[in-house]
Amino acid sequence: MSLHDYSLRRYRKGVLPVTGMALLTAGAAVVCKVRWDLLYKGLGSGLVYFKNLLTPDVGAFSELLKPALETVLIALVGTFLGTLAALLFGLAAASNVAPPWLRQSVRFLLGLERALPEVVILLFLVAAFGLGPFAGVLSLVIGAVGMLGKLFADAIEEVDPVSIESIQAVGASKVQVMYYGVLLQVLPTVVSYALFRFELSIRLSVVLGAVGAGGIGHELYRSFALLDFHRACTALLLVLVLVVVSERISVYLRSRVRQKGRPR
Repeated sequence: MSLHDYSLRRYRKGVLPVTGMALLTAGAAVVCKVRWDLLYKGLGSGLVYFKNLLTPDVGAFSELLKPALETVLIALVGTFLGTLAALLFGLAAASNVAPPWLRQSVRFLLGLERALPEVVILLFLVAAFGLGPFAGVLSLVIGAVGMLGKLFADAIEEVDPVSIESIQAVGASKVQVMYYGVLLQVLPTVVSYALFRFELSIRLSVVLGAVGAGGIGHELYRSFALLDFHRACTALLLVLVLVVVSERISVYLRSRVRQKGRPR
């Protein structure tokens, strides 16, 4: 092989992007103060911290059941009301149901909402309504509208137009066309997405609880603030149970909905 085979010019298409990315990452690491000595020191402190979390406070289990139930109820109410509101927004954002001006306006609003995390929405709501589950429920409702509204609108736009024309041909009213031609067709999709959103809402409720929505998230935050690691361990175990159980239930119900929705 000649010296030309090892020249930088031959490999510049691959070398230059990798070099540029490496320099960019190194610069970002300096700005973000990423330091290996702090990582090493933090790992030692983290292991001590983690060791304190390995022993749960069994006596606190009964006290934390009520906040855990409150977290589930916040997620349930937020998901249910959010799904209903998202269905209305989805109809208004579907091109085969709504006029173009309405579709574009609603799509813009849904995109605007998705740009705001639930935690940021909750901060606004806490300022307006105060701390507590109500602000958490409203935050989940608004978050569900942004996410589910777009998914519902896309599902409605994929509805078979032949079915709608057949219902219109027998003289059905607009309400009947909407119900039998659109809503019944997308119902399995709506239920499936709502169950997935409930699974997500459980996790969000824990995070929102630490910010001020109450529930097990608030108890977890307070335990850490008071350095009560045993109680925090119990709260973490309850959060883990909530997340795993809600995920398994959601997966099971969604599989059942998909099976029933398949044509026979």
